[in-house]
Amino acid sequence: MQNPVYMSDTAVAHRFQVSRATVWRWSHSATFPSPIKLSVGCTRWRLSEIEEWEMAQSNKTHRRQ
Repeated sequence: MQNPVYMSDTAVAHRFQVSRATVWRWSHSATFPSPIKLSVGCTRWRLSEIEEWEMAQSNKTHRRQ
């Protein structure tokens, strides 16, 4: 089993070319992966969950076309 890879809000924002505020706004939605608090002042998202969400968004777009 591999160790999970975690992403910061800055890394997630960069991946989707949005602001950090947008990442936090998305994190309050029911569909975006919830962040994980690793320690005080260290909140991250699992890369695997981000990739799953990204794929689901892509599939939704393709089904509409």
